[in-house]
Amino acid sequence: MVRNITAGVDGSPEGLAAAHWAAHEALRRGAALNLVHAWHRHVRPAPYVSLGSAEHGWAEHLLREAVDSVRAAHPTLTVAGRLICDSAVSALLSAGAEAELLVLGSQGLGSTAGFVTGSVSQRVVGGAGCPVVLVRAGRSAADEHLPAVDGVAPDEIPETPYRAVVLGLDVTQPCDDLIAFAFDAAHRRDTALRVIHVFEAEPAEGAPPSAPGPERLADREHTVVAALRPWAEKYPKVPVTETVVEGRTAAELVRAATGAGLVVVGRRTGGGGLGHHTGPVAHAVLHHVGCPVAVVPHA
Repeated sequence: MVRNITAGVDGSPEGLAAAHWAAHEALRRGAALNLVHAWHRHVRPAPYVSLGSAEHGWAEHLLREAVDSVRAAHPTLTVAGRLICDSAVSALLSAGAEAELLVLGSQGLGSTAGFVTGSVSQRVVGGAGCPVVLVRAGRSAADEHLPAVDGVAPDEIPETPYRAVVLGLDVTQPCDDLIAFAFDAAHRRDTALRVIHVFEAEPAEGAPPSAPGPERLADREHTVVAALRPWAEKYPKVPVTETVVEGRTAAELVRAATGAGLVVVGRRTGGGGLGHHTGPVAHAVLHHVGCPVAVVPHA
């Protein structure tokens, strides 16, 4: 079975940024890249359709431009384009079902802000069965690396180190898929993994009494180390640091993401709730972190 990564493109700058980020990731994984564009038949043409163009022809044009752009930048990568007549959400979820990773673009709010996660990206992130990465408009391969010396662009020096991968980990709900994704991402980038676990200062209402603060901190630190141990043994060359703090999970994780190249968070798939959802922590991270964010589904 051919491994592949899928990216959604729609003619926007953020869609193109996602396509190029996905191309780099496909090369790191030795996978093929599929670019997907969804289109609809309308009684009246959509505003973005050029005068005199059929909607299908215009959709083909947008997809072809994206494919050509990626092929020109990555001539050794296998790139295919796929045009789907369906809603954007359905098309992306369908394409993601056949991929090991789905990459979407998201409009940036500003130089220090996070993403504009519209209804399409929110529903895809909340419903996909594979990990989904959101990439801001304007992101480039150089942004994944630490600044190079002497004003030389990082993409001109392949040896320029990658920025660290940050993992937000909830040890009360162990998730091997989430931990494995983060270790693999750090391993492929030959960079460090920073693991952040945050617990509330006070137990939730109705929860049984817990140990005093210092004992609770030590207990959580032990649990985090134990959860990571099998993966640290599997990836011995990945430097790992663990940070365990009391506080608000989303705020601490956003703070820890400063300077990161990739942030990895989980999304529960079991909860029995209605519709597609990302959870409050993933939602906050997507809105306040500027680097690419991977949302990994787990039971």
